[in-house]
Amino acid sequence: FVFLLSINTPNLDTKVNVSCQVKKAVQALQAFLKTKSTQDSLLLDDTQQISLLFTLWKIPKQAQTIRIPLPHGQRTDTDEVCLFTRDEPNMTPDQTQRFYKRLLEEKGVKNVSEIIPYKLLKTEYKPHEAKRRLLGNFDMFISDDRIRRLLPSHLGKHFYERKKEPLCVNLQSKHLARDIQRVVQGTSLKVTNRGCCCMARVAHSSMTADEVTENIEATVQTVMAKIRMKGQVMKIIHIKSQSSVALPIYTSSLSHISALQQADKSATTPKEKKRGGEAKQTVATAEGKGEEEEVPQLVPIETPSKKPKLEKPKKKQPKKAPRPAAAKKGAKKGAKAPRKLTKKAGKKTESRVKRKSLK
Repeated sequence: FVFLLSINTPNLDTKVNVSCQVKKAVQALQAFLKTKSTQDSLLLDDTQQISLLFTLWKIPKQAQTIRIPLPHGQRTDTDEVCLFTRDEPNMTPDQTQRFYKRLLEEKGVKNVSEIIPYKLLKTEYKPHEAKRRLLGNFDMFISDDRIRRLLPSHLGKHFYERKKEPLCVNLQSKHLARDIQRVVQGTSLKVTNRGCCCMARVAHSSMTADEVTENIEATVQTVMAKIRMKGQVMKIIHIKSQSSVALPIYTSSLSHISALQQADKSATTPKEKKRGGEAKQTVATAEGKGEEEEVPQLVPIETPSKKPKLEKPKKKQPKKAPRPAAAKKGAKKGAKAPRKLTKKAGKKTESRVKRKSLK
């Protein structure tokens, strides 16, 4: 490792043959893995993955998945591959399995070890434990592109957390064996917009140094050609295994940092430029006057122990609107005249007066 770090890493911008440099890094990594291996691991055939770690200068604005074909297969013969297929009309799940097994044999496909129709996935692998068991039984999953959009709701989040989501394959292709071979033995790089680092699996520890070197060169060329970023993109490239330290095989020069800073300045909107100019003017005026800016102080707010009683607002009674004059006159005219005394009432009053006079 010390020997490898002392090597001056080449620059991708200059046309330099980096295959010798990459091969030295691969040989150092393989020597380290041999020292780590024991008799138990050799009996179990413990092969480790070799990956490339890319560090970008900027965080991408959009997420992207880059498919990378490799000249040498990066999966071992013992890796299990599962294929999800659509449900053929007028066929049961067993008949669908037999139909696609016959199709793969006719096309010469030998990488697929299990076929699961969509209806079987919905019924038998509906419980959470069954999904976890399915995830642990296979190393890779591929699916028919006609049912790709239906799978996420039935697979669950664990497939995506462990980066084992199924890759699409066109089962109606005339060159089906070649397409499946490229997907299974190739690799993919997921460029996210949440960070500046991304990793791609390119080889395994049982491959030769020349095969690993060719895979690394093909991966770097494909990534630089397909990534959706302008200008200087790559900062550092490391090679590592599952149990080793990341070894740098490329380090970018720092000569273009000023260009990146100018690009950041030019990317600012006119509104931000106006705000920046106004801020500079206010600072300049304050410095010219020699005035110090007052720093606002935080004053603690006293919270009362008891909440004051809130007085209920008195309800205002609506005032009676005065009647118009015409209505008053009408009321006087329409008022009833006093009743006249009847004969019986008159006789009673006269008798009462007579009794009082006698007394």
